[in-house]
Amino acid sequence: MSIFRPLRVLEAGEDLPQALQDRLARQPRGRDFVPLAGKICGVDVGSTTCKYVLASATGEVLTQAYERHNTRQAEKVLEFLERLEEQHGLKAGQDRVIFTGSGAGLIAPLLGGKLVQEVVAVAAAVERQHPDVQFVSEIGGEDMKTIFFSGSGPSRSKQVLMQAACSGGTGTFIEKTARKLQITPEQLAGMGYNGMTLHKISSKCGIFAEADANTLLKAGASVEEIIASLFEAVVYQNLATLTRGNTPLPGILLLGGPNLFFRGLQEAWFHHLTKLWKERAVALPEGRDPASLIVVPEDAVYYAALGCVAVGLQEPSVGLYEGTSQLRWWLQEGQHEEKKKAGRGGLWRTSEDLEAFQAAYKDDGPPPLEVRAPGRHEGVIIGCDFGSTTAKAVCLSRDKEMLFSCYALSKGNPIEDARSLFAQIREAGWTEPILSVGFTGYGKDLLKGILGADCAVVETIAHASAGLHYFPDADCICDVGGVDVKIMILNNGTVSDFRLNSQCSSGNGAFLQGVAERFAISLSDIAEQAFLAESMPQLSMGCGVFLQSDIVNQQRKGWQAQEILAALCSILPMNVWIYAGGLTNLKQVGKKYILQGGTHKNLAVVKAQVDFIKSKVPDADIVVHPYSGEAGAIGAGLVALEWWQKGGNSGFRGFESIEKLTYETTTSAETVCNWCPVNCQRTFIDVDIEGGVGRRWSKVPLPEGKDRVIVNNSCPKGLVEDASEMQAIKAQIEKTKHAFPNIADLVRREAFRRVGTPASLGR
Repeated sequence: MSIFRPLRVLEAGEDLPQALQDRLARQPRGRDFVPLAGKICGVDVGSTTCKYVLASATGEVLTQAYERHNTRQAEKVLEFLERLEEQHGLKAGQDRVIFTGSGAGLIAPLLGGKLVQEVVAVAAAVERQHPDVQFVSEIGGEDMKTIFFSGSGPSRSKQVLMQAACSGGTGTFIEKTARKLQITPEQLAGMGYNGMTLHKISSKCGIFAEADANTLLKAGASVEEIIASLFEAVVYQNLATLTRGNTPLPGILLLGGPNLFFRGLQEAWFHHLTKLWKERAVALPEGRDPASLIVVPEDAVYYAALGCVAVGLQEPSVGLYEGTSQLRWWLQEGQHEEKKKAGRGGLWRTSEDLEAFQAAYKDDGPPPLEVRAPGRHEGVIIGCDFGSTTAKAVCLSRDKEMLFSCYALSKGNPIEDARSLFAQIREAGWTEPILSVGFTGYGKDLLKGILGADCAVVETIAHASAGLHYFPDADCICDVGGVDVKIMILNNGTVSDFRLNSQCSSGNGAFLQGVAERFAISLSDIAEQAFLAESMPQLSMGCGVFLQSDIVNQQRKGWQAQEILAALCSILPMNVWIYAGGLTNLKQVGKKYILQGGTHKNLAVVKAQVDFIKSKVPDADIVVHPYSGEAGAIGAGLVALEWWQKGGNSGFRGFESIEKLTYETTTSAETVCNWCPVNCQRTFIDVDIEGGVGRRWSKVPLPEGKDRVIVNNSCPKGLVEDASEMQAIKAQIEKTKHAFPNIADLVRREAFRRVGTPASLGR
C-alpha cells in the first residue's frame, strides 16, 4: 500500500502549517532568479481530475494530460511532475510551475509554484485565445463557473458567478445518476437531447435530482429520457441561477469535461441559448449560423491549466520550480502531524476493541436455511420488497420457516424487477402451490393488480413484523434502507410510535454508497476500508447537501478515501437517530434495539451504531437482524401468511403469466394531468393482462385485453384520465363516507341538537 496521502487545502487567509513553515525556512530559495527561456507548466488540481499543460517560454503547448485522481490529488501531481521531468526535461531552478484548482492550495508552495484563482486562470486563457467571447460556462466535476465579458481592449471587464456548495448541475450530478442507470461512460457520451420527452428533475440539488430520477425509473420512463432530462436540468441550473438574470450574448464558449464529452448536453445548450436569443430579441451577426456562435473547443478541459500558462507569460518572475523534495517530505511525514491536530481517532480505539466487536457481530451472511428442498411443503408464501436499490424476495413455509431468498438489482422498472425475482424463485423450484403473495416497497401498489398479489403491505408494518418475528421482546427497530430511514418504537409487541425520513439522504445507504463509488470503492469493501482508518475528519451532522459539501472540503484538506468513509459511518447514527428520528433521549426508547435493512450489512455502520447507542444507553442490548437485507420481504410474507390463515384465496397469476408479461409505456403531451396547475407529466404503463377492460375512450386509446397503470403523478387526482372517471371516484368516496361516517362529526351534530328538534333542523 502506498504511503502517499492527499493534502490539506489552505482556507482563505490561512497560514501554512507551522511544520511546513519551518521546513521551507530551512530550504534555499530561488525567488530572485528570473528565468529567461524556461518552460512553463500549468497545473489544474480539480475536485475529480488533474490536468497539466507544458508550454515553451513563448507559450507553445508541448504536451498535456488529463487524468482522474480518485481523491489522491497530491500523488497525482507528483506523478505528473516525475513524468514531465523524465520525458520532457522539466527542470528545477530553470522552469516554472503555476497552479490553480480547488486542491492546489497547499501543493503550490511545496513546489515553489504560484497559485492562481480558478476563475482568473480560465479568464486569462479565454482572453488570450478568444478575445471576442462574451459568455463562458465551465462545468467541472463538483462546481460550475460562468463569466460574462463586456467591452473590448483595455476596458474589457468581466463578471463572475460560481456554484461550489452543491453538486447540482455538475459532472458528478450527471455521472452519479448514469451509474445508477448502469450506463457506461461511453454510452453516456453518445446519448442525445434533441427529440426526447423531458421530465421534471430537480436542478438545484444533486440528491433531490437522484430521487427524481429514481421516481421516473419506477414510473417506467426510459433511461434515454432521464439522461436527456438531466442535461436539461444542468443547462437550466446554469441559465436560471448562475446568470442572475443576465443574457448570455454570442459568442458563447462552453468549457469543462461535461460540456466537451456529453453530446446531449451540447444539444441542450444550443436549444436553450437559441430559444433565449429569440425570446429576448438578441441581434445575431448577419450571415452567421447560430450554431457557429456556440463553441466547444477540443481542449475544453485544459483552459484553467492554459490560463496558468498565460499568467506565467504575463509574470515572468513567478513560480520558479523547486523540485519535488518538499512534496515528498510532506506526503511521507509532514501531513501526519496536521491530521492529528485536525481529526480524531478512527472507528476503533484499540485492535482488541475491533477484534471483540468483529467476533460479536461478524457478518457471515444470513443463517443457513435448514430446509431447502422444494416439494416437501404444503404450500409456499412469497414476500417481496421492491426497494430503491434492490428488490428482494423470500419464500416462507406455513410454519414461518425461511425456505428461499433471492434479490435483484433494481432496474428502475418494478415490472422488470418482479420478473427477475419470480424467475429466480421458479428456477429454484419453489413452484408448489402458492398460498399467498405479499408485496411491500415502492412498487407494491403498481404490481399488486398486475401480478395478482394478495397484500400490499406498508413498509413500516412489514419491517416491524419481520423484526418482532425474530425478536418479540424488541423495544426499537431501526431500519436503514437505500433512500429512507425507519425507526419503530415498540410497546408490548406493537408499534407505539415510528419515525420516517425519506426527504434527505444523509443517513441512508445510498448516500454512503454514492460517496464510496466516487472513490472507486465497491459497496462490499466499504467496511474493510473504513476499519483501516486510524484517524478520521470531523463531519457535520444534518442535510445531505451540506454533508456532501463537507466531504469535498475534507478531501481538499488531505483526508483520504478510507478516512472519509470512516467519518461517514461514524456520523450516520447521529443522522439516523437525531436528525431523521428526532430522538435525543434513547433511554426512553428502551434497551433492546434491532438493526435491520441492507445498510446494516456494513459492519463499519454497525460498529458506529453500537458505539452511539451504548453511549446513550450503556446497558443496551443491540442485535442485527439475521436477514437484515430481506427483512421487508419477510414482513410482507408474514402479513400475507396471516391473510391466508384467515381464509384468503390467493389471486396470484402464476409464474408463466409473469414471464410472458408484456407492457408498453407512454409519456407524451396526451398523458399530462390537467386537474391542477402543476400539470404532472404522467406515464401510462399499459399491460397485456387477462381480463383487461381497456380504455377505448382515452386520449391514448387502450383496447380490451389490456390494463393501464398511471404513475409519476403527485396526487390521487393524477390516477384519473377524464371527468367521468373523476365523478365515479367522487361517488365512491361519498359511498365510503356513508358506510363509515365521521364519528366526531356525527357526535357534534347529534349531541348538541335540541331535544324534540328533528335532526335535519339541528344541523
